Amino acid sequence: MTVPSKRLLNLAGFLACMAMMGFALYAQYVLLLNPCPLCVFQRIATILLGLVFLVAGLHDPGKAGGRLYALLVVVAAGFGVGVAGWHVHLQSLPADKVPSCGPGFEYIMENFALFDALGLIFQGSGECAEVVWRLLGLSMPTWVIIGLGGLGIAGIWNNLRAS
Repeated sequence: MTVPSKRLLNLAGFLACMAMMGFALYAQYVLLLNPCPLCVFQRIATILLGLVFLVAGLHDPGKAGGRLYALLVVVAAGFGVGVAGWHVHLQSLPADKVPSCGPGFEYIMENFALFDALGLIFQGSGECAEVVWRLLGLSMPTWVIIGLGGLGIAGIWNNLRAS
């Protein structure tokens, strides 16, 4: 059995990221589950990872380019897994340890300096700790960890392997 080309697997990674974003938009607009600030950052990471896969697939790089794309996959997927991991941590806190609900994402971004806004967002709030959807007993940020973690590992392997 032959392994598909790097180009094809990078484009498959792009499609997987777009499928994840498609479900996120379905959850928002059909299931009416509004994203919390940490969800927004997980979406940004998913889009960035998808763009890395798309550019790598269109470029079809050599060895040096493959290393660069593998590094970009590490950054994008790592950021998303890190944010989702923090989100899962907030969801696992006992009720008395959950931070109080704060202002929404748009309000924070419009009214605070960038680093202050990011600090407030990553501190999390009560809305980030609420689990409003599960599949097979796992919350949405847990699935993001699985999805971005798997795509990250696959993307690193694919872009570092010999042609």
